[in-house]
Amino acid sequence: MATPTPPGVRGAGGGSVAKDTHIPADADSAPMTHRQIMKALSGLLLGMFVAILSSTIVSTALPQIIADLDGSQSSYTWVVTATLLTMTASTPLWGKLADLTSKKMLVQISLVIFVLASAGAGLSQNTATLIGFRAVQGLGMGGLTALAQIILAAMISPRERGRYSGYLGATFALATVGGPLLGGVITDTEALGWRWCFYVGVPFAVIALIVLQKTLKLPVVRRQGVKIDWLGAGVFSAAVSALLIWVTLAGDKYAWLSWQTAVLVGGAVTLALLFVYIESRAPEPIVPLRLFRNRTITLASLASLFIGVAMFGATVFLSQYFQLARGQTPTMSGLMTIPMIAGLVLSSTVSGQVITRTGRWKVWLTSGAVLLTAGLGLLGTLRYDTPYVQVAVFMALLGLGIGMMMQNLVLCTQNQVEPEDLGTTSSVVAFFRSLGGAVGVSALGAILAQRVGGYTQDGFAALGMAPGSTQTDGGIPDLSTLPGPVRTVIESAYGHGIGDIYLYASPVALIALLLVVFIKEVPLKTKSGIQQGSTDDTPAGGGAGAFEEAVPVAAGAGAAAGPPPRSGAMAPDRTG
Repeated sequence: MATPTPPGVRGAGGGSVAKDTHIPADADSAPMTHRQIMKALSGLLLGMFVAILSSTIVSTALPQIIADLDGSQSSYTWVVTATLLTMTASTPLWGKLADLTSKKMLVQISLVIFVLASAGAGLSQNTATLIGFRAVQGLGMGGLTALAQIILAAMISPRERGRYSGYLGATFALATVGGPLLGGVITDTEALGWRWCFYVGVPFAVIALIVLQKTLKLPVVRRQGVKIDWLGAGVFSAAVSALLIWVTLAGDKYAWLSWQTAVLVGGAVTLALLFVYIESRAPEPIVPLRLFRNRTITLASLASLFIGVAMFGATVFLSQYFQLARGQTPTMSGLMTIPMIAGLVLSSTVSGQVITRTGRWKVWLTSGAVLLTAGLGLLGTLRYDTPYVQVAVFMALLGLGIGMMMQNLVLCTQNQVEPEDLGTTSSVVAFFRSLGGAVGVSALGAILAQRVGGYTQDGFAALGMAPGSTQTDGGIPDLSTLPGPVRTVIESAYGHGIGDIYLYASPVALIALLLVVFIKEVPLKTKSGIQQGSTDDTPAGGGAGAFEEAVPVAAGAGAAAGPPPRSGAMAPDRTG
């Protein structure tokens, strides 16, 4: 009796199989029960929680950290941008690796990288060291961000995925709100200090690794002889880095229209074109260009780019607003962001449940884009003395919009591709969101520095004072040490300046809305990635996440890498 062919491996007529591995008889392709899925997801959700907590816990502490390390507004921006830069550059690589090897091993590696870098960041004695460790953190964060969606897609069908995407969204929101609160308490506690913001996640990460090892089990198809496109990855990283360095430094270190701008922008464009050429010829490209023949993937990726600009650019500076424009403590600034997080939790959870029941997802994307645009526009009216009730309503609208869009943009693209492209496609969407976030934080941070400087000078001029006499220019001010009139000028400058950057972000969200409108609503599939691979290959395929079985496959064996090519190698757009 012939041994059954594992999922994703072709037998006769589909390429030679390097090794035939028996799959347990009980590992059928039946859908996993809710209990099985939650057990498998427990370690993944815990890992995501630790990573996001370790990232957001720093947000309320950053003004104090930068002040203690004698940093500037530019340093503040780069502490955030460094993480986004490496996360952006590494996300497609993590996605490609997920299509080629063990997803479980990759998520554990990314978690270890992230936590070790967090511990290193806590030892920083200057902003340069802190920025360096934050860059390494981004490598781990890129893996966790991409792999969470990829693993979810492997185990759960698109129709059911909305429900579990809501759990991811709720985990994200819980860590997002818990991080700033915990970070504020730690920073305000003299016995601890801000360095413990980086250390506190380590024990939780160890627990997450143990739980992941015990609960997350997926079938693995390893392809022998496959070479990662390291040249493409390097050129890609260089192009993104050149772009972000230009956006961050322009208007501060040199003029927007200058020879430095010409060199950096020209270099970024040249490297981007070179990357496209490399990817078009690479046997295993990091970002397969054929994916963009699908209109949904192209529009969703571009929408994610603009959503990233608005989402990261808008939320990163909220802590500065509450601490530097309203004079709140780190703990209080964390508490004051609760309306935004509550909106995110509510919308991500409710939209996920309703999508699972109805199968309709576009109305949530469109509504989310409308709310995001409205929230940013209203936040553009912020001043240092804006009533908090108004600020809370504006933040809630922002959170509702983000919650409706963040997971569902990934869902609509995963629904369009074959199982062998799930990892790459998921990481492409995450990449564009991260790229938008990195560009948004850099650009809006540069604009904020300019605006605050201008408003500060105007305020001092009105008081008949010279700015240099206040010892606040060029750095993050400590409001508690400033005399009353000077403090009011600084608070007003930050309140007005941060309001301005929301105004700049709102048209970007409007562009995302226009892109979402043109995405066709395609009925959600009812089979998971594992089930699709099993159905495509053989009825005796692998189980729905109940085991982890390595099956080496010859890379050059025709269609041995997965199901035979279909038209466009992906599901076409269908109107539903």
